Amino acid sequence: MFEGVFPAIITPFKDDQSLDLEGLRRNIEFLEGSGISGIVPCGTTGESATLGFDEHKKVIEEALNCSKVPVIAGTGSNNTREALELTKHAADAGADAALLITPYYNRPSDSGLFEHFRLIAEKCDIPIILYNVPKRTGVDLKPDLVARLSKIKNIVGIKEASGSLTQVSQIIEKTLGTPFTLLSGDDDITLPVVALGGKGVVSVVANVAPRKTVALVEAATKGNLEIARKLHYELAPLIRSMFLDTNPIPVKTAYRLMGLAAGPLRLPLASMTAEKEKILKDILDKLGEIR
Repeated sequence: MFEGVFPAIITPFKDDQSLDLEGLRRNIEFLEGSGISGIVPCGTTGESATLGFDEHKKVIEEALNCSKVPVIAGTGSNNTREALELTKHAADAGADAALLITPYYNRPSDSGLFEHFRLIAEKCDIPIILYNVPKRTGVDLKPDLVARLSKIKNIVGIKEASGSLTQVSQIIEKTLGTPFTLLSGDDDITLPVVALGGKGVVSVVANVAPRKTVALVEAATKGNLEIARKLHYELAPLIRSMFLDTNPIPVKTAYRLMGLAAGPLRLPLASMTAEKEKILKDILDKLGEIR
């Protein structure tokens, strides 16, 4: 189930900053026709850090109500009790899996990380995918710790966004022969991650160019390196543009330019400068993504 391309979707807002659930449905419909394997609502790209608990649950429920593809619900927190509540909600609502980021800011030890994920896994009847993004959180899920966590029955995979191919390789090596799945968390290295044995990507750029991202992963998985490399370089400028500013500022701006539902960002995130937006628009124009 957890192989292929999973766009980490944005959370569209209305002008008054309330949830735009109709817009969320339209965005999901846009993505579903492209061959994606599933969607990930309420991750970092979905501005989860500025969603209230009730809003978070509404987004998950709406995604489940309208989606025709599997839903991996973002349920992480730096507070274990909050992460447990959100993961239980996702399980009860019928999510296919939960994506749990490492606790951020409080910088737990390896022991604390293990106990955090163990407790949630044991109390929630849902497949759990770990999410490692040390440049955002300040802590790193090292390969030995991932291997330990992979032995817990319903911890089924990891979104690996350390940016280190050495770390990717070691995690795959230490979990060989098990059902544990590694997904790339960095669009710019999806091709080498799949070549090493990764099974796909939880992607930002797939929001904007889902078909090309799906084609890249399919080609890489089948060993069609020439095609995969061509698609990698076609997508490279767009991938870079998604990080002209802090995620999800560029992807949300791209959706507005593409005529999809986006709306404003929530503070402390602010709009792109006109100069950066022009760079983004030019890249979208060249790829034919502006409607």
